[in-house]
Amino acid sequence: MQAFHFLPLLGLLAGTTLHANNIQVTNTTLVDNTGSTVKVQFDISWENSWRGGGVNNWDAAWVFVKYRQGQGNWQHVYVNLSGHTAPAGSLIEPGLVDPGATHNATSNPVVGLFLHRDADGNGTFTANGVQLLWDYSVFGIAFNDISQVQVFAIEMVYVNQGAFAAGGGGTEVYAFTLTTISTGTANTAPSGTGSLGGQAGGFPTGQTAPTSATWPNGFNAFYCMKYEVTQQGYVDFLNTLTYTQQATRTATAPTSAAGTGALISTNANRNGIDIQIPGVSPSTPAQYACNLNGNGVYGEATDGMDVACNYMSWGDLTAYLDWCGLRPMTELEFEKACRGPLLPVANEYPWGTTSIAGSAYTLANPGAANEGIATNYSSTFGNASTTITDGAIDGPLRVGIFAANVSNSGRVTAGASYYGIMELGGNLWERPVTIGNPSGRAFTGTHGNGVLAVGGDSDGVTWPTPGTADGAGSRGGHWNGGQPNAYVATRGIATFAVSSRDDDNGGRGCRLVP
Repeated sequence: MQAFHFLPLLGLLAGTTLHANNIQVTNTTLVDNTGSTVKVQFDISWENSWRGGGVNNWDAAWVFVKYRQGQGNWQHVYVNLSGHTAPAGSLIEPGLVDPGATHNATSNPVVGLFLHRDADGNGTFTANGVQLLWDYSVFGIAFNDISQVQVFAIEMVYVNQGAFAAGGGGTEVYAFTLTTISTGTANTAPSGTGSLGGQAGGFPTGQTAPTSATWPNGFNAFYCMKYEVTQQGYVDFLNTLTYTQQATRTATAPTSAAGTGALISTNANRNGIDIQIPGVSPSTPAQYACNLNGNGVYGEATDGMDVACNYMSWGDLTAYLDWCGLRPMTELEFEKACRGPLLPVANEYPWGTTSIAGSAYTLANPGAANEGIATNYSSTFGNASTTITDGAIDGPLRVGIFAANVSNSGRVTAGASYYGIMELGGNLWERPVTIGNPSGRAFTGTHGNGVLAVGGDSDGVTWPTPGTADGAGSRGGHWNGGQPNAYVATRGIATFAVSSRDDDNGGRGCRLVP
């Protein structure tokens, strides 16, 4: 499986096609302008798509749009609830900021859309001539003032509704007491006997109930990002922000010299995000690009665009998710995404077994879209990026690297979750909202609205605070940590707030099904 998940297309005036090694958005244009509405038209495709199979789920693209007027700031496009064109073989599902409330173009708009297959199948999926209807007049915009449009797409995986087991029965540190999560009403106290072990209820036995019944406990269907945020994904995010917002969302001033690392000034531990063109304080944003090989030529094939993005603080991750119209996952959603509805296995990894490769990997084509494992890929054990397997690589790997190997034979060797989500164990820490403290339990599952606060933070009102990360934790292990960190049920630092930018922190987001 090729593995890049985030793609911009700079369209309209620029007429340029930018794409990565998997999902591709091309031929963006505006058509059928009526003087009040217009259609954003584009083609989209991605490899290794599916619908159906043994799990009976599917992957999808979460699509959202940004625009600018003249040389002004980039702004989010809120498209209509209906009137879109889904090409043959595809379905479009609009995603409201609040999926549980009535649509309103200004107070509860459509922040993005899911696009996926409309029937069972697998392989490369292509939808040409997708059209999204945009009533720009509602927002006081004149068509002739629209200078540029970007369409972004992120690969997602559908996680089915239903009961699942939280916790484990082995040596996992601070694991939940085994409980069957049997209802979407998250503050339902566990009791009786659950079908997958322990008691049954809306939260694990021995934990305190969430403040709200809508705390996302994993029972209801949701979409989860197929891959961790990549470095090109974070670059695309930075390049739509104001100077002030960039200053908050990077570790070095946007005015720094070209070639300065954005999240770590020295580009350590395989983070290659650099300032390409310095900004001018306070009004001109910097331009960022990937430069993993360090030669000062940006965006080359070996510049690590598809490598998982480390050195992301909690504030960086939540701002990115808000900008996308997604939200953080919770630690119960993490366990559901890993294990699915299966009985728990003591000391299991996200690929469902207790086996893991035990020799250091070496890389083929480092930094490229086809970065692969050259040696010590296991054809029988689960593959993951941890202390033993990473060896001297000294940083995260490209997303989806294990599934792409020619020796991959399925879920275990690919290191995939029950639903087909990649790298939930190893590579970089996942950053879910915890149920283990009051700040985490106050989360209600609100989604991002596509817009950041002026200072560059997310404005999700019930999300753990960007500055302190109180209410957020870490699950799933990382490239320079021991294998037990990657057990599904391990909660060693699930309640430990980490607000700093560290070499092993990454993340991904999710969203309730529309």
